[in-house]
Amino acid sequence: PERLETALFKEFLPAIKPCLVAVDEAHCISQWGYDFRPPYLRIAQLREELHGVPVIALTASATKEVQEDITVKLAFRPGAREFRQSFERPNLSYSIFSPESKETKLQEILNNVAGSSIVYCKSRKQTQQVAELLKLNGINADYYHAGLRSEERTQKQEAWVRNQTRVMVCTNAFGMGIDKPDVRTVIHYNIPDCLENYYQEAGRAGRDGKRAYAVLLFQPREITDLLAQADTRYPLPDEIKKIYTALMNHLQVAAGGGEGESYDFDMASFGKHFNLDIFKVTYGIQALAKEDILSYNELFFKASTVMFTASKTDLEDFEKLHPALEPVIKGLLRSYEGIFDFAVTVYESSLARFLKMDNAATIAALRDLHRYGIIQYQPPSEKPQLFLQQNRMYA
Repeated sequence: PERLETALFKEFLPAIKPCLVAVDEAHCISQWGYDFRPPYLRIAQLREELHGVPVIALTASATKEVQEDITVKLAFRPGAREFRQSFERPNLSYSIFSPESKETKLQEILNNVAGSSIVYCKSRKQTQQVAELLKLNGINADYYHAGLRSEERTQKQEAWVRNQTRVMVCTNAFGMGIDKPDVRTVIHYNIPDCLENYYQEAGRAGRDGKRAYAVLLFQPREITDLLAQADTRYPLPDEIKKIYTALMNHLQVAAGGGEGESYDFDMASFGKHFNLDIFKVTYGIQALAKEDILSYNELFFKASTVMFTASKTDLEDFEKLHPALEPVIKGLLRSYEGIFDFAVTVYESSLARFLKMDNAATIAALRDLHRYGIIQYQPPSEKPQLFLQQNRMYA
């Protein structure tokens, strides 16, 4: 739902003509839920724009209060149909082990239980280490986290869904929206942050109704560490204010400005630059998001934009001096209305097809035009995005 406010989505919505709006992880719309995300509240506005299009809300972890909140926040009519199942999963076995060696126990489980598996880890680095360990011991495994390129994430996910990869070692960035019925084991290599996360992630096993196993591996010190993180998970107002001020300074946002702007954002670099604890930064940003001040999205693709900065007179003179770039200039002018007035979304591959050029040559031409000051060209980005939903507050 974070994308509902992006210019790209608004541009394409009229042409999409959807026949159904499916709201996955619908518990995120409720302030009573464990994972409240303010952007979900905008989905009701989408309903107004898509009058008559049916809406379905889906969640596996909604209490009675959250269910009622979903009905209100998504503007369902009184008497809307509800389909409920018990939280009980009789085919799913839950086990907890505290082994001397997690590595050995993990291999033992995977060697004894055949079939597709998910192994959840705390950190990106750990996903790579565990996947490499499994491969060295003859187990077909790969790793997945939000730091990978979009194309690479898609390839890894599809290989796992098609059973070309047996074990996916991943952070909790993996699994959202995936419905693979034949997962036999979901193994947590660390204690999850909260019970709701554990239930939801473990529930990705055995959706075909056959016997499956949810396994949690832990060592006693993890409980101590988890308890110690309680203060970090709930930062004090002064700490949140400090993080907010540092964010605005880092992004160079002036007081009273910034609303609607999106920024590439590296959380680790930000924390290091301002000497802030990365966990406090993470939970501070989550607190700001819950107040609808900003939103943060790790899995985000930002398309290229182009805007002409040269006047039409200067453009004519430039074309005479650089005839090789004239077709690209003409192609942009014919394809994108308003390109002199505002930055428009441009897909290089589509422009290349229109010009009958290859992608590399088209991108090179756009960069040349940018270098000459004819256009302002912003290449695509797959970096995490920080989106400001309100202007910067005055101190």
